[in-house]
Amino acid sequence: VQLQASGGGLVQAGGSLRLSCAASGGTFSNYVMGWFRQAPGKEREFVAYMSRSGRTTYYADSVKGRFTISRDNAKNMVYLQMNSLNPEDTAVYYCASDTRPWPSQKAKEYGFWGQGTQVTVSS
Repeated sequence: VQLQASGGGLVQAGGSLRLSCAASGGTFSNYVMGWFRQAPGKEREFVAYMSRSGRTTYYADSVKGRFTISRDNAKNMVYLQMNSLNPEDTAVYYCASDTRPWPSQKAKEYGFWGQGTQVTVSS
């Protein structure tokens, strides 16, 4: 499956963005989905994941209550709604997928990655 992330940009602290990730080349409903991010000089970190059906989600503590992951299996899309953004959220955001039965917080367990979209939050 190929993934294409979009929706990043520059936003002021307290603002919102919605990231999108378009999937192609596979049966989307067979894939668990995750969002990760990587800030300059830091390792890639888990943000959120969602099960194949969409019934199970999980968030990093740093984004819980502010970010929401969702998916539309009919459109082969996954989204990350980001609210109450702060400068610490500045990073390149990546969507990832895998055919494993259950989603994971570990980046190494995702076999497919999008190209990343830059999110910059100004103070």
